[in-house]
Amino acid sequence: MRAEALKTHLGIDRAALLVVDVQNDFCHPNGALARAGKDVSHIQRMIPRLLEFIQEARRAGLPIIYLKMENDSWTRHRALVSQELAGRREALCLTGSWGAEFYRLAPARDERVIVKRRYSGFVNTDLDLILRARGIRTLIMTGVASNVCVESTARDGFMRGYAIVFLSDCTAATDPDEHRAALRNIDQYFGIVVSSEVIVRLWRSERPDAGCSEQTGS
Repeated sequence: MRAEALKTHLGIDRAALLVVDVQNDFCHPNGALARAGKDVSHIQRMIPRLLEFIQEARRAGLPIIYLKMENDSWTRHRALVSQELAGRREALCLTGSWGAEFYRLAPARDERVIVKRRYSGFVNTDLDLILRARGIRTLIMTGVASNVCVESTARDGFMRGYAIVFLSDCTAATDPDEHRAALRNIDQYFGIVVSSEVIVRLWRSERPDAGCSEQTGS
């Protein structure tokens, strides 16, 4: 049943890849999360798999959208500032800062970058407009953190009627338990959780030259 659901959802004409918050402050060993004592090693181990998956998505012809957190004194809301003042976090991804820059990502010219100000990529952005304009019905979720911005965006997407495919090995959090909890929650209530390998295998099987390549051994 899950394999059939994936085939239904992952057609190139109906799916888009969302890459969430792969930025220095969240991922780099000198970023804000690491400076606050968070263990970003789990995120760093995930990044190479995500980069490989992005290349596979490009080969498959999938639309790719990068969500990028940026904030400044005009957009940081009181609840967030109160956490900063209480010492729970420092200001993250300030507009124009090194921390807000992409970590090891290089979006192609024909790929979209959307700046967001909240955990969810749907809040006060044109993400929904872009997806509907392109006829997208399925969101393939990747990035960081699994239990915060990726999950928030996936939940909002589900509420708006999008099918959610959440990649277990192309998402990560600073705490493995929080990552696993996010996967369980998404899989039970909001979408399908699979590995990137499952999707790549499906895409490759549907390429017009897949049969020829297997027969020739190329």
